[in-house]
Amino acid sequence: MHRTSPRLTRILACAALPLALVLAGCSSDSGDGDKKAKDDKEKGASSSASPGGDSAGSGSGSGVEQPQNVEAARFAKLPDACGSVSKRTVGNLLPAAKPKGGTPGKSSDLLARANCSWNSLDDDGVKGSQYRWMDVSYLRFESEQALNLSGEQRAKESLGKELAKAQSTKGATDLRTSVASGVGDEAQAVVYKLRKTDADFSYATVVARTGNVVITLTYNGTGYAGAKNPTVEDITKGAVEAAKTAVASVAAVNKDAGTAPSKGASPNPSTNATKAAKSSTSSKSTGTKAS
Repeated sequence: MHRTSPRLTRILACAALPLALVLAGCSSDSGDGDKKAKDDKEKGASSSASPGGDSAGSGSGSGVEQPQNVEAARFAKLPDACGSVSKRTVGNLLPAAKPKGGTPGKSSDLLARANCSWNSLDDDGVKGSQYRWMDVSYLRFESEQALNLSGEQRAKESLGKELAKAQSTKGATDLRTSVASGVGDEAQAVVYKLRKTDADFSYATVVARTGNVVITLTYNGTGYAGAKNPTVEDITKGAVEAAKTAVASVAAVNKDAGTAPSKGASPNPSTNATKAAKSSTSSKSTGTKAS
């Protein structure tokens, strides 16, 4: 028996139907193809509108932060650390200093860091002796365009770290922190007592910032062989006096480089030192107990 193909059967069936139904039913093959093409087109459009496609085509959605202009560092140089505290101040605070000019510390980059120290043992025979020690250190910070940080911002961060170091001195007692008025752009003094070498020492550390430079100055002392110990107040007064001249030296050494001096600084180093020494006698710090 001869079999009729399915397609032929469908055509014969269409022939027996009304014309309207024939047109609707017999066009179903081409309609399926059109629908499939439309679906494929919509699918392709959806794929091209993926999140990756959006970010690649949009400047604001690229996730790449544009570099910003950071303010240039105020100071380009550091002073000679051993010459940064005036001779007059050194003579007053360390009368028997040897050598008088101080002992410079080692530094691989004197534009970024420098320090100097002095020690003095003033022997008064049977009345005992007075020992004094002082150290000044400088840290200078450049502006970092890549980090979007100015030299001043970096110096502020460093000041906090140096202050924390002084406040965490092992064995310190009666520790107090107060604002050191009139020293650079901002400064604080950490004062405490410390027993060592079988003697009670009075300590004061002033941490100051001028522009993009951080200065840490420590001054301490004690009395030996029955001599009276210096008071914390006297040691603090001396440390603030020395810190003022050390700060003024930063502006003075940068004057020739064309950088702007810090507020209130005199362009003459010797004048700065003299002014600092005089003003320190009338300056007072407001005390706030350290946390």
